[in-house]
Amino acid sequence: MAHRGSFGSKIGVVLAAAGSAVGLGNVWRFPTEVGNNGGAAFILIYLACVLFIGIPVMVSEFVIGRSTHANTIGAFRKLAPKTWWRIGGIEGVFVAFFIFCYYIIVSGWTLHYTVASFANHLTADQDYKVYFQDFVTSPWEPVVYAVVFMLMVHVIIVRGVQNGIERCSKLMMPMLLLIIAVLVICSFSMSGFTEGMSFMLRPDFSKVTTTVVLSAVGQAFYSLSLAMGCLCTYASYFGPDTNLTKTAMSVSLIDTCVAVLCGFIIFPAVFSVPGVEPGEGPGLVFITLPHVFNIAFHNVPLIGYVFSGLFYLLLLLSALTSAISLHEPVTAYLHEEWHLSRHRAACLVTLGCILLGVACSLSMGVWNDFRIFGLCLFDLFDFVSAKIILPLGGIIICLFVGWKLDRQLVYDEVTNRGALRIRFFRLYLFLVRWVAPIAIALIFINELLNS
Repeated sequence: MAHRGSFGSKIGVVLAAAGSAVGLGNVWRFPTEVGNNGGAAFILIYLACVLFIGIPVMVSEFVIGRSTHANTIGAFRKLAPKTWWRIGGIEGVFVAFFIFCYYIIVSGWTLHYTVASFANHLTADQDYKVYFQDFVTSPWEPVVYAVVFMLMVHVIIVRGVQNGIERCSKLMMPMLLLIIAVLVICSFSMSGFTEGMSFMLRPDFSKVTTTVVLSAVGQAFYSLSLAMGCLCTYASYFGPDTNLTKTAMSVSLIDTCVAVLCGFIIFPAVFSVPGVEPGEGPGLVFITLPHVFNIAFHNVPLIGYVFSGLFYLLLLLSALTSAISLHEPVTAYLHEEWHLSRHRAACLVTLGCILLGVACSLSMGVWNDFRIFGLCLFDLFDFVSAKIILPLGGIIICLFVGWKLDRQLVYDEVTNRGALRIRFFRLYLFLVRWVAPIAIALIFINELLNS
C-alpha cells in the first residue's frame, strides 16, 4: 500500500478545499449566469441551492473520502466491493481527467491574457474579438501557454499533499482574496458602480423562470467542484478531527463570496460603458472586458493598466487552484492502485492531459473540420463532462451515501464518532436522499433537451 499524505492543519484543509471550488466558474461563469438570469434574483436562488444541495453533496463526498482514506476509485471499492456502485469512483477519476484536458487550454488563455495585460499589449486601439480569435485558433500559441500552465500545476502536485497542495493553497488563496479586495475597491471609482451594484443587489423576481432556477442549481453544483473526484480525494487526506459539516460550510461561504465579489468587480465596469450587456457570455472575459477596462479608466490609464493586470492575475490564480484539484484525483489513483511513485504517476497524468489538451486546442483552429456529433473536440469534451458525466456522478454520490451506505457509518463520519453535536443530521439525510438527486436529475434532463 502506497504511503498516503495528509493535510497538516485545519486552515490548510479549508483553503485547499476552497481552492478546489474557487475556479474559472466563479470569475467567469457566475457573472455570466447572473447577467443572463436577472441579477439579484438569481443570486438569492443560487444561495438557496448552495445551502440545500451544494453543502449536503459536498459533505457526502467528504464522508466517502475520509471514511476510507483512499483515492476515489479505491474509496467506492472499499465501501461497496463487487457492486455496480464502484462506477461512482470510476466516474470521479474519469471526469476529473476529462475536464482537465480542456481546462488547461482555457487556463492557458488566462495565462496569456495575464502576460499580455502586464506587458500592456491590451491597448485601447485593439480589435479584441480579432485578437482573441487569432490567439485561440493559432496552431502553437495557446498550446505553449497551456503547457506552461500545466507544468506549473505539475510542480505543485509532485511535491505532495502538505508541501505541494496545502502550502500553495495557503499562499494562493490569500493572494486571490487580496486581489479581489483591491479590485472591488477600485470598482468604486467607476461611473457604472451604482448601476452595477443595483443590478447585483436589487432582485427582480418577475424574471424568475424554471430555467433560471435550474441554472442556479447547475451553477451551485459546478461552482463547488462537486462529483469531480476532487473533494472526495481531498477528504481522504483529512484528519479524524476535521469537522466535515463546518468545512463544507466554510468552503461554500468562501466560494460564494468570491463569486459575488467578482460580480462587484465586473458589473460596475460593464455598466460604465454604454452598449455592453451584462449577460454577454464567456466572450465577456476575453473580448469585452479588455475594451471595458480601457474605456472605464481612460482618464487614469495607469489605474486601468493595474486593474486589468490584477483581474487576469485573479483569473489565473483561480484557474490554478482548481487545476491542482483536478490533477490530484487521477494522480492519487495511479499512485495507489497502480503502485507507481507519486512523481511517475503525476508525470503520466501531465503527459496525457497535454496530449489531449493539444488536440482540444487544435480543434478550434487547424483541426476545426474534424467533428464528432457536430462538435469539435474542445466542445465535445466540455459537453460530455459537464452535461452528462457530472450530473450522473452527482446522482450516484447522493444515492450511494443516502441509501447504500450504513446510516451509522455516515453518522459517525459527520459527527466525528459522536464528538460533535449535529442537530440537522436527519435534514441532511433527507436532502441527500431526495432533494439533491431530484434537482440534479432535472438539470441533467434540462441540459440534454436544450443541447
